[in-house]
Amino acid sequence: MQAHPGSAEDSGASFNQLFAYPFRIFFLSMTILTVVGIPLWVLEVSGVINLPLAMPALFWHQHEMLFGFLTAAIAGFLLTAVCVWTKTERTHGASLLLLWGVWVLGRLLLAFGGGLPDMLVQGVNLAFLPLVMIDAGWRVWHARQKRQAMILVVLGLLWLMQIGFVTRLNMSFSHGALIMAMALISIIGGRITPAFTAGWLRQHGEDASRVKMHPALDLAALFSMILLLASLVTGWQTTTAIIAVVAATLMLVRLYNWKGWLARSEPLLWILHLSMLWVPVALILLAGSLMANWPSNAWSHAAGTGAVGCLILGVIARVSLGHTGRPLVLPKGMVLAFIAIQLAALVRVLTAFNVIPWHPGIGSSTLLWVFAYSMFLIRYTSVLASPRVDGREG
Repeated sequence: MQAHPGSAEDSGASFNQLFAYPFRIFFLSMTILTVVGIPLWVLEVSGVINLPLAMPALFWHQHEMLFGFLTAAIAGFLLTAVCVWTKTERTHGASLLLLWGVWVLGRLLLAFGGGLPDMLVQGVNLAFLPLVMIDAGWRVWHARQKRQAMILVVLGLLWLMQIGFVTRLNMSFSHGALIMAMALISIIGGRITPAFTAGWLRQHGEDASRVKMHPALDLAALFSMILLLASLVTGWQTTTAIIAVVAATLMLVRLYNWKGWLARSEPLLWILHLSMLWVPVALILLAGSLMANWPSNAWSHAAGTGAVGCLILGVIARVSLGHTGRPLVLPKGMVLAFIAIQLAALVRVLTAFNVIPWHPGIGSSTLLWVFAYSMFLIRYTSVLASPRVDGREG
């Protein structure tokens, strides 16, 4: 089902409302970043424009997708969810404005700070993720919720990859960051995807018990990803490939247990299941790149465009409705956006294998990605900037 945007309930939209809850400003900002940033990168590498970048164009693109786009999504989701989990007061107002300001300044320094000292550019960019971890961490500590600790561990490892990336400009750190991004997906996606699926089945009179969750399997999948990071950083190719296959197998078993096909008629659910499927695909492609000389950018784009890009779009589309008190009914055009983002990932991976020539492949995958996130921007800006429809705070 779909609804039309721009209803009377959105008439109170304001800039101040964006700072009423972390998901509002960060979901909107990360969407603007990717809609503008990816076309700018394509124009930059094509020689059409020449930005005063603080790092080479390819590294700038990788950093902004991993530590600009992704970390904003993390901040928006985690700092919203952790308040609910721990029953603590939300981050909002001036404190949220300051946190967002650090993120924005990092984006501007990387895009236009080519003549500035590296220490300034790196320091600002490296400050954001620790601030997010501190905000979430003290809430988890106060509530004594040990279950959330692994999220902070993964975020800490992601930050270590960022430190290595910005100081050394080495792709091994961006690859490590992608592994940690998939580990985070394994945790968060592994909680919400089966839970939402079971809830939907229950609401529709179906047997929700068919959806299975096994904590031991979830933990094994997570630790396999951490082992994969350690092996990848050390450069043990055969070991890394074996661990990647094991991790992929564990994820596939989890996906089978979640019975995603039972909810194939609900876009807000099938987008989550399909996006999670990109994780084992990326891991198999990683093993192939190490053992069979498959292109390394195939697995990285299956992870980045497929797993990360697709899951984020699915999650923010749902969270933005639920946390503003609106029914979980997609606005018009968002199903097409979900299809477009999945196609963007597929085209990008096929381009890596030269099934599609580079220029048409890059161009079409970029257009599909930009269309998908532009549709979110069009349909959800008023939602994010408007008060909750149920009159509650946030």
